[in-house]
Amino acid sequence: MTDRLNLLTDIEGVSVGHATDLALGSGVTVVVFDEPAIASGSVLGGAPGGRDTALLDPAMTVDKVDALVLSGGSAFGLDAAGGVQAGLRAIGRGLQVGSTRVPIVPQAILMDLLNGGNKDWGLHSPYREMGYEAFKAAAKGKFALGTVGAGTGATTATVKGGLGSASAVSSRGNRIAALVAVNALGSPTVGDGPHFWAAPFEEEGEFGGLGLPDKFTAGDTSLRLKGVNLKATTIGLVVTDAILTKAQAHRLSIMAQDGLARAVLPAHLPADGDTVFAAATGKIALDDPMDFMELCHLATLTFARAAARGVYEATTLPVADAQASWRDRHG
Repeated sequence: MTDRLNLLTDIEGVSVGHATDLALGSGVTVVVFDEPAIASGSVLGGAPGGRDTALLDPAMTVDKVDALVLSGGSAFGLDAAGGVQAGLRAIGRGLQVGSTRVPIVPQAILMDLLNGGNKDWGLHSPYREMGYEAFKAAAKGKFALGTVGAGTGATTATVKGGLGSASAVSSRGNRIAALVAVNALGSPTVGDGPHFWAAPFEEEGEFGGLGLPDKFTAGDTSLRLKGVNLKATTIGLVVTDAILTKAQAHRLSIMAQDGLARAVLPAHLPADGDTVFAAATGKIALDDPMDFMELCHLATLTFARAAARGVYEATTLPVADAQASWRDRHG
């Protein structure tokens, strides 16, 4: 994978765009597919928020999507998909329904309303326009990580959350990549120290290269939450260039959820809304059942790496009493 950027855009035919408002303390990230992609998803958190997520069930009729949206704003953020739909419709994208087209744009949101940003936006939330802005900004190649897009207002139990990405290539040459906005009720780091729970899966020092502590204490594995009554949610997706069925994409999303459980302790709590999408662009066939098994394994690893990388790349929001970033706290 000599041209690897270690980003979601390592998958051919995938573009990523952000809209970021640091004063608001929130943002939107959009993933646009050049051609409709087979997609599914899974929800393992107890307090999810999403749009058109039901159609991703393998039993449902529609099997392809034009784009996927990750957004802050809690339920208000669900407006963002409308802005993305508008952009896609303007360029002739979408499912043909009679004489019109309906872009298929599932979305997941995270709760960032209590991070200190100015949420006094008036009658209408800004998320529809932010969704359109992120769509217009979508491009291939390198894109920003950390306190940007859907990761702008993200927080965790210990340090500022953020948007991360990572990629891998299978032994047969299939590519797979993850994009994660880490806004967890739990902690991505071990105890009060700088070490990431995802350390065993790190590649080339992508989130500091610190490894794990020499030993663990009871305090390291004790329950750490950013609040009892706060809602959280880590949202993200994995994309591969393999040819998959919708049922296989669903399984891939579950395997990516395993990656979340290896990057955040604890994950999937009653007040988390952990939602993960999975999509396949259908460029390279899988020749053997083991090929898909390997993609499942890589989905777990890349999602864990992307989560840690999002926290590592985050910067502290420029608002009063903002949660300190990993870099501000640990150098």
